[in-house]
Amino acid sequence: MSVIDVREALTRAHHEEWARVVAALARRFGDLDIAEEAAAEAFATAVERWPADGVPPNPGAWLTTTAHRKAIDRVRRENKRGDKQTEAQMSYDAPPEPLGPIDDERLRLIFTCCHPALAMEARVALTLRMVGGLTMAEIARAFLVRESAMGQRITRAKAKIKAARIPYRVPSAEDLPGRVSGVLAVLFLVFNEGYLATGPGTDPVRHDLTAEAIRLTRLIRALMPQDGEVAGLLALMLLTEARRTARVSSSGALVALDEQDRGAWDAALIAQGHRLVRERLAAGAAPGRYQILAAINAVHTSARDVRDTDWSQVVALYDQLVRLDPSPVVALNRAIAIAELDGPEVALAAVDRLEDELAEYHAYHATRADLQRRLGRGHKSRAAYDKAVELAGNTAETARLTRRRDRLG
Repeated sequence: MSVIDVREALTRAHHEEWARVVAALARRFGDLDIAEEAAAEAFATAVERWPADGVPPNPGAWLTTTAHRKAIDRVRRENKRGDKQTEAQMSYDAPPEPLGPIDDERLRLIFTCCHPALAMEARVALTLRMVGGLTMAEIARAFLVRESAMGQRITRAKAKIKAARIPYRVPSAEDLPGRVSGVLAVLFLVFNEGYLATGPGTDPVRHDLTAEAIRLTRLIRALMPQDGEVAGLLALMLLTEARRTARVSSSGALVALDEQDRGAWDAALIAQGHRLVRERLAAGAAPGRYQILAAINAVHTSARDVRDTDWSQVVALYDQLVRLDPSPVVALNRAIAIAELDGPEVALAAVDRLEDELAEYHAYHATRADLQRRLGRGHKSRAAYDKAVELAGNTAETARLTRRRDRLG
């Protein structure tokens, strides 16, 4: 096996096995620090051993076994330091908890990382690290903070989980409704990080993250089949994921929705997403944020050609969403739909009102650039594209914006 093959196997194993290894260790030892460090040591050992010994037939089992040994070694070392480590030993010796209705270690892990005792930003950061396997640098870029500050944030979150004795389990049925909204918010952000990774030089789309977010959301739907927002988030993810393969060009640039090859969309995922949207409409209950976003995506994925899009329905749905979530990003997306319904000049006026809140957001400048282009204002369009390129984090996004700017001539 070549060096490149081994490197690819290591990358694939990290994407596919990190969360599983960390979750197994967290359940066994009851300590996220031990779980994360032992998993990291196992992968470091793989980097040393696999080039010489070859990739094992079952990389996940090899990594889990190696990580368990590393964790046991650490517990034994710490136990020699005195009584301060008694709690770690008790966790190590504790019998496993009885299994819940759905026994999935990664689901347990995400409910632990998303405990309401933690601030929302800490929940997202901890989930990206422990479940998504992102590096500290990648997470810091996603939050626009220094890597050292993000490291401290995650360390404090893990310490709070340990100090508060937050249990490593899926909540009981009566506790689920109060816990699920925070988990859905985190899963949505994990999915978004996978759908457009924030780091320069990284894969523009992290399928391992989008797939894991979908998998965990499916499990939560099995736990709460009547919850409209769980169904809405799952539908939103499926309809978004259906477009993944058409989203990056052969040259590595992102492809906007209006330019995508719709024949390359995943028809099975679209059918699943549409079915969930119809179920929620038939329920007759007032929709939440994720259900409205899913309905917007259902309109887009129902059109065989971008010219067939029912923009009046899209704008009406955004009007509903603005009442629930009056954020500037939602207003920006509504303005993009308004451009298709009422023209670019009306939309540009709405976009310009968002400048104070979105001045550092690349999509704001990209939207202004496109609207100025459509109005024949090449010089203003180029200036807006320049600003969007400057602010964009993902290499593929930068390539798309640069290509559009260069088309101006």
